[in-house]
Amino acid sequence: MARRETLEHADALQRGMMDIGQAARLSGVSVKMIRHYEAIGLLPKAQRTFANYRIYGANDVHVLRFIKRSRGLGFSMDDIRALLGLWGDKRRSSASVKDIAGRHVAELTQRVAELQSIITTLQHLTQHCHGDARPACPILDDLASGPPIADAPPRTRPVKAASAGPRSRQQMPR
Repeated sequence: MARRETLEHADALQRGMMDIGQAARLSGVSVKMIRHYEAIGLLPKAQRTFANYRIYGANDVHVLRFIKRSRGLGFSMDDIRALLGLWGDKRRSSASVKDIAGRHVAELTQRVAELQSIITTLQHLTQHCHGDARPACPILDDLASGPPIADAPPRTRPVKAASAGPRSRQQMPR
């Protein structure tokens, strides 16, 4: 790995480099997320000035925009890491990129189906709830007796009751 020159902050800016705030503004990625992406290795470690300020170049901003767009499309960090590797590999096969995107489409399609099922259930329940002064509520009945959501751990911590009666806290059933 080539040793990078350490510069004064002003010299770095004169050479077209930018500080983290400027990189954040140009890329649309927050300063906090830039540091995070650097810490997890999605973005190469930033060059530093003598005063230890991070400085970035146009290519770093380009990478940040790539990451932001990938996150906007819902890709996982692992997928983004793989896509960045493929993006940087000019000998890559586009089939590898298509495979990652295809798997992501399948995952999104599954999530959309799950959300549509939830919407249908909630629409049914709200249509059958009178929403008046009566205590009977099919929504609460379903929540109390309906099937649990897959992979969701049971809730066991105390929750506040809806009314401030003598039993202000209830223990959720296990």
